[in-house]
Amino acid sequence: MIITLLLIVFFAVMIGIGIYARKHSTDVGGFVLGGRSIGPWLTAFAFGTSYFSAVIFVGYAGQFGWNFGLASTWIGLGNAFIGSLLPWVILGRRTRVMTQHLGAKTMPDFFGERFGSTKLKIAASAITFIFLIPYTASLYNGLSRLFAMAYPGVDYSVCVIIMAVLTGVYVLLGGYVATAINDFVQGIIMLIGIVAVIGAVLADNGGLMSAMEQLATGENGGWEYASFLGADPMFLLFVVLLTSLGTWGLPQMVNKFYAIKDEDAIKKGTVISTVFALIVAGGCYFLGGFGRLYDVGDAVSIGDFDAIIPTMLSTLSPVIIGIVIVLVLSASMSTLSSLVLTSSSTVTLDFIVPLSEKKKSMSEKTKMLLIRSFIVVFIVISAVIAIMQYHSKNMLIAQMMGVSWGALAGAFLAPFLYGLYWKKTTRAAVVTSFVFGVGMEIAQLLISMKVFSVANIPVLSFVFKNSLYSGVFAMLGGLILVPLVSLITQKTAPKNTDGIFACYQRTAMVTVTDSLGEEEKK
Repeated sequence: MIITLLLIVFFAVMIGIGIYARKHSTDVGGFVLGGRSIGPWLTAFAFGTSYFSAVIFVGYAGQFGWNFGLASTWIGLGNAFIGSLLPWVILGRRTRVMTQHLGAKTMPDFFGERFGSTKLKIAASAITFIFLIPYTASLYNGLSRLFAMAYPGVDYSVCVIIMAVLTGVYVLLGGYVATAINDFVQGIIMLIGIVAVIGAVLADNGGLMSAMEQLATGENGGWEYASFLGADPMFLLFVVLLTSLGTWGLPQMVNKFYAIKDEDAIKKGTVISTVFALIVAGGCYFLGGFGRLYDVGDAVSIGDFDAIIPTMLSTLSPVIIGIVIVLVLSASMSTLSSLVLTSSSTVTLDFIVPLSEKKKSMSEKTKMLLIRSFIVVFIVISAVIAIMQYHSKNMLIAQMMGVSWGALAGAFLAPFLYGLYWKKTTRAAVVTSFVFGVGMEIAQLLISMKVFSVANIPVLSFVFKNSLYSGVFAMLGGLILVPLVSLITQKTAPKNTDGIFACYQRTAMVTVTDSLGEEEKK
């Protein structure tokens, strides 16, 4: 009864916010970017809630907490400082200024305008479409275990459909503004929830010191699981890099900087986003570090790491379980709404519109209808894939989910970063990064599916050890390839870069309340 009541209140608030935000979604700019007027709190929470989903809370926290013990907390710290703080500092302001100057609404739109190529825009939108779908489907995975624990007789498909429908309703009604406000509410729930759950789990094990002692000496534990760097420091480093550096190149993450209101909002948002990540990501992985204190049966031996966190929570009170379910729903729905809005706007504005406007200009009303239609399409496809994967255990779908993050970040991170800072970045370098990033993850997919093997080639067997390793190499490789290729392909450099970068030198008059300055001498 308590769990059901919490869910009803939660869903009612989500729909109410969607209805409230309708007035801000009358045109494409308002629907996709909220009129570029979103404040620091909403933007920071939107960034954080899009970052952390049920994949992290149930899947990664359980898996890496089991593998590394308390050292898995380093992943959360990396997410906070490398994945949240640094993107805001390095990308935030320049992204906001240049995308407004170019009139870009999406990441593919940025590539098209920055490098003067419609083909790059279409290619980027195709990559986004192909790899965001399985990533979106993976968001439902963490729900099945928790709902089975709270509602033993309810089929997983019902949970997926309810979540998909409710997310679709508030995104369709209010667009980016509804998503941002809901992200703020959902973020508050995540903050309260993770603190409550950690407190309950530690209390269930006699407090922090007692839990750490049990972890170091227990049947499933060992000193390395309570140590500073854990049982496998090298693997831990790669997990930190992929889950942290990857946010720099994910369209649904970078898109948050397009919509932020002003300079002051960026400064405040940087602090808010970092603190949010410290609590949520740090808390999730810290919690997962105690997974070895619980009897998870043969779940680990068969690779079913998603069972660890639900097992930890099953002994807690119904109130805590209810809070956890709302927490995971919040995490999943916030990320899902961000992904479907990014996907639908990208396909419409960067793929359909450029092709159709060669013949006839498209009205705002038609664009809005298309974006909303694709929101429905993306939600339906992702829900169907998630249900298929759950019932059939299709390995192709599972592996696609694993490589999607690496493919997107590997393809986009380097050209986006260099495109913001370096005038000499060329179209050929962007194409190289796209091909290299996607190619690395397709190779990883084929190796994982046992289409071919690199086990006898030491270097390649290390690079393609799993999707985490190949994803990191895809990102780092792009950061090296883009400047190298740019230097030898200057003939493909855009001609108007001085005009594009002039947006950073534009003089703006501000009041003393907005900027410190000396009084004029009389």
